[in-house]
Amino acid sequence: MDMPLRVGFIGAGNMAYGIAKGILSGDVLPVNVKVSAPSPRNFGRFEELGISVTHFNSDVVSGSDLVFVAVKPHLVPEILREISQLVTQKHIIVSVAAGVTLATLELLLPKDSVILRLMPNLPCLLLEGALLFSRGSSAKPEDAALLSSLLQHCGLVEEGPEAWIDVHTGLSGSGVAFGAGKLLRDTGKHPAQLRSDVCTPGGTTIYGLHALEQGGLRAATMSAVESATERARELGQKSAGAGNSN
Repeated sequence: MDMPLRVGFIGAGNMAYGIAKGILSGDVLPVNVKVSAPSPRNFGRFEELGISVTHFNSDVVSGSDLVFVAVKPHLVPEILREISQLVTQKHIIVSVAAGVTLATLELLLPKDSVILRLMPNLPCLLLEGALLFSRGSSAKPEDAALLSSLLQHCGLVEEGPEAWIDVHTGLSGSGVAFGAGKLLRDTGKHPAQLRSDVCTPGGTTIYGLHALEQGGLRAATMSAVESATERARELGQKSAGAGNSN
C-alpha cells in the first residue's frame, strides 16, 4: 500500500489557503497537511480545515514530501537558506513566489533538488483558479503529473515554459484585482477588500492598478498587465541578487 502524500506549506497567506482548500477537495487528508508561519494571525482558518500549524519551517519540511513555499518574494532567499539542509532529493519543492526564477531557487537549494515554480491566483479560494507551473532542471515529467493531479481541484492547471510565468502573473495573478465578478459575488467582500487581498505593497498588482488609474479602460488594462508583468521580472532580479550575495 502506497504511503499517503504529505503536503506542507511555508507561509499561511491567501495563496497557501486557496491551494490547501483545493487539495483537500481531492485525495489529500487534513492530517497529512501542515502549515508554518511566524505569526498565528492566519492559523485559525487552516485549523478549521483540520490542518495542523506550527511556527517552525523545519517541522514542515521534515514532515512533508511536497512543500509549497508561499511567502513574499523578498523572503524566499532567507527561507530557503534556513531549510536547505533539510531538503533531500525525495522532496518536491514548489515555489509560489512571484518573480523568483527557477535559476534562483536552484542556486539556493541543494544540487539536484526537485523544484517547480507555480503561479496561482486568488480565485483558487473558490476552486476557480488559473495555475501555471514550470519545472526546474531536476524535476521529471512524473513530478509535473503529481503536481497537476494535486492541484486539479483548484482550477485550470497547465505546465508551460518559465518565460510565460511573469506574463501569467500580470494577467491572471494580478489581473483578478482588475475585474473579478465571481469573487465579488461568491465571497460577499467589498471590492476594495478584494483588491487589498491581492495587493502586496510594492508588488505586481499595485503597479498594475496604478497604471489602470492613469488612463482609459482599454489602454489602461493593457498597461496594467504589462506593468504587473514587468514588476514580476523586477522582483525576480532582486531575489536573484539576494541569492548571489552569499
